[in-house]
Amino acid sequence: MIHAAYARIQPVVRQTPLLSSPFLDEIAGRTVLVKAECLQHTGSFKFRGAYSAMSGMERAKRARGVIAYSSGNHAQGVALAARMHGTSATIIMPADAPQMKIANTKALGAKVVLYDRTREDRDEIGARLSEKHGLALIKPFDDPLVIAGQASVGLEIAAQCEAAEAQVLVPCGGGGLTSGIALALSKARPAWQVHPVEPEGFDDATRSLISGKREENTRRDGSICDAIITPSVGEITFPILHKYCAAGVVVSEDEALQAMALAFSRLKIVVEPGGAVALAAALFHSSQLSGDTVIAVASGGNVDADMFARAVVR
Repeated sequence: MIHAAYARIQPVVRQTPLLSSPFLDEIAGRTVLVKAECLQHTGSFKFRGAYSAMSGMERAKRARGVIAYSSGNHAQGVALAARMHGTSATIIMPADAPQMKIANTKALGAKVVLYDRTREDRDEIGARLSEKHGLALIKPFDDPLVIAGQASVGLEIAAQCEAAEAQVLVPCGGGGLTSGIALALSKARPAWQVHPVEPEGFDDATRSLISGKREENTRRDGSICDAIITPSVGEITFPILHKYCAAGVVVSEDEALQAMALAFSRLKIVVEPGGAVALAAALFHSSQLSGDTVIAVASGGNVDADMFARAVVR
């Protein structure tokens, strides 16, 4: 399924670069490579999974329109993929999502429905609208076709880096990207280790890997890392994470902001807080890693100007 998904999406996705800087290597004490998915269409890896799901859908089902829920990156990925397939998209977004993400989703032609993430259930809203209008739901992570699309990041990393051993750090919310990369690398680079990375206070994946069962976050909002804030990892993604991933790494918001600043100054890329947590782990949690090479996925770059200024003007 992974290679079939990549065959469908390869003509339209960007093969993003694997970047490096001697300054980052010095901080980490090892070689640091950054997979710049912030340079992907719509500014995040989410386009891969969205296009995979839509291109793998029955044509008649797709023609009725699609619906998705997202804080912004999946929203934009689905909106663009829907436009490319000539169908409509309805996106359910939290009212406190970054205004840039809401505006971009609308600009791509999607209808945006806002909700209060502390009081309303996005799953209930999505199910109701889907049934009412006959829309096909594209989940942000707990969907085999979405996971297969995200796995293409792992396939590209394996082709771009020939290190015998490497630690791969992946920003983790619901686990779609992390599980996809872990699946791809389990075959392409079985000696490598994949680590989910999360912000403090939202470390459900890390705790789930320790306990062996899906743990939930007690908080639903209040983090600058909005792109990777979910109640828990998915029912489909967790068994994959549990089987193929090494221990999780948890970083602070300040470390994420520092990583954003370093990505900008040393690699000349713009990364959002949630997308910078893997680089933060590589730079500031090196004692939790082993080996000479670490690969950090910079999963997205959709950040409001005020938040970006907060990171770089320090």
